[in-house]
Amino acid sequence: TDIRSDVPLYRIWKDNELVDEVRCIKELWQDDLVSFLIGCSFSFEEALQDAGIEVRNVTMGCNVSMYNTSIKCKSVGKFHGPLVVSMRPIPKDKVDLAIKITAQFKDTHGAPVHVGDPSKIGISDISKPDFGDPVTINEGEVPVFWACGVTSSMAVKNAKPPLCITHAPGYMFVTNMNNPTIKLS
Repeated sequence: TDIRSDVPLYRIWKDNELVDEVRCIKELWQDDLVSFLIGCSFSFEEALQDAGIEVRNVTMGCNVSMYNTSIKCKSVGKFHGPLVVSMRPIPKDKVDLAIKITAQFKDTHGAPVHVGDPSKIGISDISKPDFGDPVTINEGEVPVFWACGVTSSMAVKNAKPPLCITHAPGYMFVTNMNNPTIKLS
């Protein structure tokens, strides 16, 4: 694989400003750049569906809703920022099952970090995600929140390097590992 071309959409940050979104970064690559990959909650969506739990962003054909929270991550040097979460509405009677299923995907965000009232984690308007698309929350459903890989992008943004390249929210690197392979990895 080639990390310079195998992410569907990259964000280019210069001096802490988003300057472009591109499909290939070969022309920007420098020998001193470092790359890292973080698991994604999209990996457990198939398992939720297999258990009869609707994944609303999939049903609606849109990106998952993602929010900045009031939960601060542990700082490392100049890297700091809030935890970003993805949200999926889950029927109240299936929340425990969703937790059990997703907890098995510990390397791709695992169990939820919060269930219920979004204001408890600093989200003031659930209908207006910071990233991704809004989804419908039906009567009898509870918003369930998982840690999100966009958290790392926020930490890098706050560190203010002269050049940073991230994935665009919802446009992750895709491997040849099947979702069942990732489970309990």
